[in-house]
Amino acid sequence: MSTNLNIGELLNLVGLSTGVVLYAMLLAMVIRAARASGGTTSVDPLLLLTSVLGLVWNLCALPVYALPKVGIDGPVTLLAAIGFGALGFLPAVVVHSVLRGAQDDVRGVIKHTLASVAYGVGALAAFLHLLAMARGTGVPSPLGMRLLTYTFVALVVPLAAVTRGQPGARRALWAAALAVFAVSALHLSQLHKGDASWPVELVGHHASLPLALAILYQDYPFALADLFLKRALALLALVTIAFVTVATFGVRSPGFAQLVSRDPGTVGILVTLWVGTALMYPALRRTTAWFVDTIVLHRPDYPSLRASIAQRVHTHDEVSSLLSDVCELLAPALSAQSVTWREWQPAGDVETDGQLVLWGRKAAIAPVALPAAAVVIVPTSEAPRYAITLGGLTGGRRVLSDDVTMLETVAVTVARRIDAIRISNERHQREIREREMGKLATEAELRALRAQINPHFLFNALTTIGYLIQTAPPRALRTLLRLTTLLRGVLRSEGEFTTLGRELEVIESYLDIERARFDERLRVLIDVPAKLHHVRLPPLILQPLVENAVKHGISHKELGGDVTIRAWVEGADDHARELVLSVQDTGAGTTPSALQRGREAGVGLRNIERRLDYQYGPAASLSIESAAGIGTFVLVRLPVTLTVADPARDRAAV
Repeated sequence: MSTNLNIGELLNLVGLSTGVVLYAMLLAMVIRAARASGGTTSVDPLLLLTSVLGLVWNLCALPVYALPKVGIDGPVTLLAAIGFGALGFLPAVVVHSVLRGAQDDVRGVIKHTLASVAYGVGALAAFLHLLAMARGTGVPSPLGMRLLTYTFVALVVPLAAVTRGQPGARRALWAAALAVFAVSALHLSQLHKGDASWPVELVGHHASLPLALAILYQDYPFALADLFLKRALALLALVTIAFVTVATFGVRSPGFAQLVSRDPGTVGILVTLWVGTALMYPALRRTTAWFVDTIVLHRPDYPSLRASIAQRVHTHDEVSSLLSDVCELLAPALSAQSVTWREWQPAGDVETDGQLVLWGRKAAIAPVALPAAAVVIVPTSEAPRYAITLGGLTGGRRVLSDDVTMLETVAVTVARRIDAIRISNERHQREIREREMGKLATEAELRALRAQINPHFLFNALTTIGYLIQTAPPRALRTLLRLTTLLRGVLRSEGEFTTLGRELEVIESYLDIERARFDERLRVLIDVPAKLHHVRLPPLILQPLVENAVKHGISHKELGGDVTIRAWVEGADDHARELVLSVQDTGAGTTPSALQRGREAGVGLRNIERRLDYQYGPAASLSIESAAGIGTFVLVRLPVTLTVADPARDRAAV
């Protein structure tokens, strides 16, 4: 049984319609990508030119070949000239893309020459088509199409030579695309003489698609595969199924074949409309789903609801308030009488049968206490986990698949936020423990410093007292009492703070003992205003400095020296005031290197620095200047608030 089904004409109509859709998709992809970047990424001119040229060719070729077959006349010759002109520039764009490679422009004299030849031939062919239209000799111009054929066949060899380092797959693709275009141009130059088979018609009229694929794969392989090729292949598969179905039915049905032979354009339009309807189906389905969910069922917009919940949960730093807020958002969205939460126990938590339980991204049937509609288990990484219980749903509402998907997503979002809160709380508790350990270590150092009475000083003090008992008993008694006061002041515990006045009492007791030993060789001046005696500061900040001045400075000079202790406040703003303490001696002094070694090896200075850093951070400082034979100057700065001291507060201070 033979038929006269004109598959070639049917294929041209469907193929050109498909080409319009594909190039429109490509153009939309290019524009959307530029808009999505917020203007940071400019549109690639080659990609834009490819989509525009391909769209112009298919839009012009479609009415040229299809409309006359259905009795519609129009400016066919002008459209043909424009369309064939656009088609002639597409292989030039391929050549440009190949020559550009991974760079942004074409570099080198040879490459510039090849690109100029490609664009020049395309422009010359477009001029010949317009000239043929003006003379009325028929479009396309046979000379123009043959010129395109021979030129781009000849360009394959030099292109291959200048792109030797290009991957083989890309070279094969653009070479095949140019070869297909050459065959197409040669076919079109014959002005459809003879009855060509459908494969020839396929190659002859649709060579623009391989050219576009070659350009995309050359410069945009990821965008081609991920953004364009997925949609393009889906469309081509749909068109192929429609075309094969019609062609097969036409071959097996003489009556249908006669209909197609008499009026193939009508059948082609029907096939195109069928394909268009299939392409529109997802949008139609989304529209009807929106109408039913929003207008009929008043179901909320779940993407917006999920985004709102995701945004709200990140405003909470406490688990109970987070879960309560999520329950308040879910109740109206699901038409639930109530939505509550509780801690969830893996065993023995639920009682009766048959309701839906959601576990993260899995759903399973498990016993749930009635009349709950569903229980959402929040899958936190560690126990305790939580269960969100949906009370009875109103209006005959049921938990459907969309609801399950939304609840699963919400459960995972809430779980991740709870995990983050727990991690943050654990980190905070760890920091508190570390600070407490640091505090205990500092207090231990403070106790060690209080207990660290220089044995040499004690030995000298006791020796002095023994000498005075024999020579001047009254002075010996006073000195012993001073030593008792000093030991009591150093060893007693007052918490983290004392007052400047009490610190001076300890220092005066210490200096009285040293005066008994040094006699007139030790001269002391204390210049501290009475209003500063109530200023709070860490204990034993000054006493070690005064002891160093006597021990390392005055004791090493035969004639002794002076020790001056001063205190004053700097800064006008109460929040930026500093208490400045200075201890200066006219003793032996030392060199900078010896001073550095002493600071590293000594206990007192290092202890003072660590306690100041712990208590005040960078706001406090300890500086020392010393010169051999001249003396030493020590300066301590720490923040201060001029308030009356409270002994109870001092003992309880942290």
